[in-house]
Parts: sequence; structure tokens; C-alpha cells
Amino acid sequence: MRVRLQIKKAGAALYEGAYDIADADSFGSACADAWGRLREQRLRKATSIGALYEALDERLLDELLGAEISLAKT
Repeated sequence: MRVRLQIKKAGAALYEGAYDIADADSFGSACADAWGRLREQRLRKATSIGALYEALDERLLDELLGAEISLAKT
């Protein structure tokens, strides 16, 4: 099934992507892809070497605490 995976925190969209999900493995792959893309976004936002090191040291999981993950059929 084709679904839109969206991650929101405090009403703001952190990530949105479309995936084909048919089972636990494809759901896990979609979540892993979203994780990787969120990490890349954080690294791109770093504006200095110091900010880059902070982005590398911070844990993405901390940023996602309290976030909502939703799926919608497309």
C-alpha cells in the first residue's frame, strides 16, 4: 500500500515522505529512511564547524521526543 509518512512536533512538520509499505520490513525501511533524512537535514542546517560538531554530537532521538508519526493512504 502506498502511504504518506509524516513526522510532526508541536504542530510543525519535521519530515514527510511517500512509501510503499506492505509488511514490518517495509515499514522499518520507511522509518529508517525518514531517520536518515532527518539527520541529513540537521547536518545541512549547521552554519559553522562548531554547529556541525554540535549537530553530530546531539542525538536525533532527543529531537524526536514528543513527536507524532502518522500514516495516511495515498
